[in-house]
Amino acid sequence: MIHKVKGWHVFLGFAATFGVIIAVNLTLAYQAVATFPGLEVRNSYVASQSFDADRAAQIALGWDVRAEVTHDTLRLFIREEGQPVAPTIQEATFGRATSVAADQTPDFVFDGTAYVAAVEAGPGNWNLRLKMRAPDGTLFQQRVIVAHVPS
Repeated sequence: MIHKVKGWHVFLGFAATFGVIIAVNLTLAYQAVATFPGLEVRNSYVASQSFDADRAAQIALGWDVRAEVTHDTLRLFIREEGQPVAPTIQEATFGRATSVAADQTPDFVFDGTAYVAAVEAGPGNWNLRLKMRAPDGTLFQQRVIVAHVPS
């Protein structure tokens, strides 16, 4: 038996195809907005007014900062001219780059070489967002990409 393709068949095909495309786009847009960690600063114009001075002060400290995680232990190394430095950590957030769902606040302890904290870190990209104060009062803020050290 031969079926004729009528106008309403074509319309239903187009409607179904574009319906699926629109539904997928709306789902992806919702997920992108729902998982976005948020703003870095409340007012970017105000933050930009002191950016150059803040950056110069931070660079003048001469700190080399890096972090690594091994077996759910986060180690934060802060060096000045090759020597360990122990500034006051005001804020530290360990989490994913694209979502705040797994964010953790590490409880750092300085062991003489590095700050050490227990964290729950699975595979993938992790960041450590830091705000620290130097002994002279200079604010140091940085987002550090955390290296995974093989077990």
